Amino acid sequence: MTDTLQALTEQEGWQREGFAARVHYEGAGDYYSIEYYEPSECVLYWKVKGDGQTAVPVGRDTVPTPLRERIRMDLDAAGIDTAIERQDL
Repeated sequence: MTDTLQALTEQEGWQREGFAARVHYEGAGDYYSIEYYEPSECVLYWKVKGDGQTAVPVGRDTVPTPLRERIRMDLDAAGIDTAIERQDL
């Protein structure tokens, strides 16, 4: 595991999966899975449907601001440039 992924997995809820790290959040009845991909240095947001088995990628502008702020805080704590959270894919 790289130092970057190790530092991110030390943040609450984050787990490593190969070259990525993932965290799950629930808020206002919505469920999200957030993934950080180290090789491409990008963050993807997925909205998880009620069955817990189906997830669809969603645009950042649809993700609640407090959740995006939390992700940037986690990235910063792991030494990852928080600007990558805002970049378009």
